[in-house]
Amino acid sequence: MFANRYVRTIILSRVLLHLGIWIRNFAVLLFVSEWTNNNPVYVSLISVAEFAPIFLFGLIGGTFADRWLPKRTMVWSDLLSALSVGAVLLVLMNGGWIALLIGTFISASLSQFSQPSAMKLYKQHVPVEQLQGVMAMSQTLVAVFMVLGPVVGTFIFLQFGIFASLILTGVLFLGSSLILATLPRDMQEAKSDDVGGFIQELKAGLRYIGSNQALRTLCLTFSAVGLASGLTQPLQIFLVIENLGLDKQFLQWLVMTNGAAMLIGGAVIMGIAKKVKPQLLLMVGLLFSAVCTIAIGAATMIWLMIVLLVISGFFFPFIQGGIQTLLVRNTEGAFIGRVSGTITPVFMGMMVVGMFISGYLKDTFSLAAVYVVSGVLIMIGASLLLPLVVEKKRKDVEEKGHA
Repeated sequence: MFANRYVRTIILSRVLLHLGIWIRNFAVLLFVSEWTNNNPVYVSLISVAEFAPIFLFGLIGGTFADRWLPKRTMVWSDLLSALSVGAVLLVLMNGGWIALLIGTFISASLSQFSQPSAMKLYKQHVPVEQLQGVMAMSQTLVAVFMVLGPVVGTFIFLQFGIFASLILTGVLFLGSSLILATLPRDMQEAKSDDVGGFIQELKAGLRYIGSNQALRTLCLTFSAVGLASGLTQPLQIFLVIENLGLDKQFLQWLVMTNGAAMLIGGAVIMGIAKKVKPQLLLMVGLLFSAVCTIAIGAATMIWLMIVLLVISGFFFPFIQGGIQTLLVRNTEGAFIGRVSGTITPVFMGMMVVGMFISGYLKDTFSLAAVYVVSGVLIMIGASLLLPLVVEKKRKDVEEKGHA
């Protein structure tokens, strides 16, 4: 795979990009929590700035990325991300820390145009038999940085401060842009600027989901799980500060533990995926996640917190594997892009809603109460899958009867 120039170049650029994103995210998290004296509302706004663009631009970003030249789109996205970091630095020098949130939002928005373009280049220049391996490599890269990213980001912030962290982030984004610029010129394709076509495609995708029971169910499950994830995402730092009574820098080790467990769970899921029905895989993953979420919110011992994060991380790939398999199996080939492009923003939209209200809920009730609500929502999401399981069993019985 690495003999392919496009794979080699894109993977190298993604390494720099992921590293820059993690350094930026942890620098912003630690700086804002320090500056605002651990204010949960401001801390939750950081997660909103990071994830809201996926909801706002995930659907349209992929569509426009298909219409634009992929190499040029990626080069400019990374270059503009680097420039946005530079602009944030200038504002921050004058004491305007809110610019950190705006800069993070802009950079995360640009990546919604860059990522689909990378997929387009892979499709154009990677042989079909190698494509699955390349996709697996890309996902592994994400998991590796979930383990290494928090450690590197926290170390750089603690040793050198917010300004050095942002400068390094900008340099890494710029480096990614320059590496991508070495690719050959884009192949010219016939493009359509028909905006009406985009609207019609979007409507057709929504109608298709509405008429498909399995996809409607998955959409509802996604909504419940997205809201649950959003409630807890910004509050992880308070698990360290309040429940464990440790310094906020300890968060990096919890994130690293969770990421390492995801890697192991991902390896296991590759071995058993063909033997286990996706509905069951997804339900098991959700139920374990729900129980662990509730327990994590109440845990006050380090060893118990780590055990729960390991279990939760191990079963997270069960959720992802189950969802992706169900989406592919229940969607016609012509609609796969639009279905995934519609359902993912539903998940992210509910996640952003959860992030917006998580800080207020914690202030009003307690950290443990928010984690209980999150766990209950995940259980509701799992229970919504029961009709799919029952329907699949009924069909299996009918097929055996006819046989």
